[in-house]
Amino acid sequence: MEKQTPPGSTDALATNAEWKALLSRYSHIVLVANSDAVDLAKLRRDMPDTALFVFFNKVYKVLSEPFRGNALLVARSGTMGANIVHRREVGDVLKYFPNAGFLGLLNIRVDAGEGLSPAADFEGAPVGHLDLAEYFSDFYPARKLATSGFAMALWLSELQLPGAIVLAGFSARRSEKWKVFSVHDWTFEQVFLRLFSRLGKIVIIGGAEASSYAGLAKKFPGVPAAEIALVAAEVLSERLENTDNQIDRLMSVTKGLRSIDNFFRRLKPKTRKQRYLAKLQEKDG
Repeated sequence: MEKQTPPGSTDALATNAEWKALLSRYSHIVLVANSDAVDLAKLRRDMPDTALFVFFNKVYKVLSEPFRGNALLVARSGTMGANIVHRREVGDVLKYFPNAGFLGLLNIRVDAGEGLSPAADFEGAPVGHLDLAEYFSDFYPARKLATSGFAMALWLSELQLPGAIVLAGFSARRSEKWKVFSVHDWTFEQVFLRLFSRLGKIVIIGGAEASSYAGLAKKFPGVPAAEIALVAAEVLSERLENTDNQIDRLMSVTKGLRSIDNFFRRLKPKTRKQRYLAKLQEKDG
């Protein structure tokens, strides 16, 4: 994580100190999750004009009209490069940022299997690149990938910016409209983010920073916090075991339905990504 490409450049490298100089212009760095929990109108009212709003990938999940404030769009990469590039969505998302306050796109990867896309693929918009694959290789849970929001929150906190790092809508909960993907370890990320919130490294909007257990310890100061945590963990373990038992029953009941679903999925034509991965496997073979 020594050198990265800053927004507004093409392929020139920059140090973390240069990143810090760029982002230190803003009083707040507001990471806006693609979540129903985001109240963007309230965020705009509560935040000063000196705040930088960081959006992710498919911004139409939270934006219904062009955004007029300071903004940065994070474009996450997959095996085929930036997802919005190979899905041909670059133009669709850029139209939400027509004003001069738009810094540009930041194409990031958090795993060695993900590939960054060249600046030329982003239809003339200012583009930077951030490679965090090595950063997450030694502590994120194995066989899981960090979310873009989690990656940005940790990286920004380590830059020690003078402004506040604010997380909005990071609920890690599925809604009726948007789902969460099992490739990410949501529990691990929520633990980490709430810990950073308690340590004052970030600010979480939306209630995640509130803790009933902290309130319990305050109400009964004679009860050690470690004991509260231990008992809470025991209860959680028992409830998860009961949940697993119910899931096993559901898997047995729905075995026939899943067989039918798998049959029809095999009939579907391969996606561009599946064809791309198949070609890579042929070359490796």
